[in-house]
Amino acid sequence: MAPSAARYLASGDDTDLPVIDAHHHIWDLRANHHPWLAEEPPPAFRYGDSRPLRRTYMPADYRRDAAGQNILATVYMEAEHDPADPLRETRWVHQVAAREGLPQAMAGAVFLDREDAVALIRAQAAFPLMRSLRHKPRGVASADAYDPAHRIPGSMRCARWRAGYSALADSGLFFELQTPWWHLPDALELARDFSGTLIVLNHLGLPADRSPAGLAGWRDAMARLSDAPNLRVKLSGICVPGQRWSPELNGWVVLEAVKLFGAERCMWASNYPVDGLVAGFADILLGMRSITAGLPRADRLRLFHGTAAETYRL
Repeated sequence: MAPSAARYLASGDDTDLPVIDAHHHIWDLRANHHPWLAEEPPPAFRYGDSRPLRRTYMPADYRRDAAGQNILATVYMEAEHDPADPLRETRWVHQVAAREGLPQAMAGAVFLDREDAVALIRAQAAFPLMRSLRHKPRGVASADAYDPAHRIPGSMRCARWRAGYSALADSGLFFELQTPWWHLPDALELARDFSGTLIVLNHLGLPADRSPAGLAGWRDAMARLSDAPNLRVKLSGICVPGQRWSPELNGWVVLEAVKLFGAERCMWASNYPVDGLVAGFADILLGMRSITAGLPRADRLRLFHGTAAETYRL
């Protein structure tokens, strides 16, 4: 056990809680091209207007936002860099990490239904900070539009997409899945069909619809998904368009996820600077600490440190 973790368990002082941020971004818009941060008009974005994010955001900015929060390590998440050259993003992150000491691990980009998918997986796996890869699968925009028998090209049920996914098994990398909750039946099939590949579900399956029907549908889908042992969940990115982040808004979905998956399969992440559109860094982290205050200390240590340390080998 890391000294910081042992100290927290022994102290009884919540200020000793060590934190790993399992999902954040940095970007230099002068050096690299991120289409979603450059296109006019801006593409549709789940939080609304993305234009406030159109500024360079580097480790110094992250450290300023996270000041005083006992962040011991961080994981960079691919930021939809120019798909024509995904390895440029990976090389750039390694250069930044060598110079700035942040991040300590990363998730890179892959395009599983492209002809170069296998070669790209192998190339990404050769970088020392690389732990996982992400490719957002295609799907439908609402639960009402979901067809249980779908075979959408580029989705988790697409044969070409799955062929690329199969190459992860021998790469030493796992998969970062971002998909809305109504596509979680596809994720459960994927997890079962490729049981040797770990899947980390980003942003709690995107429970943006907080109506009674929306929450019931989300919980049912998450309960079914929790049956797959090769699934872990990030407690992040749970913002609701037009509303500020708060424990009152997000507490139920967080605690339900922990109840379903267990603390040993859940981890906190900031999703900064994206979630900065709806709250300050400290507001989100302290809010999550408030939400989880009633859990055993060992569970809280897993949520904020242990699960991420194990998953990303930190």
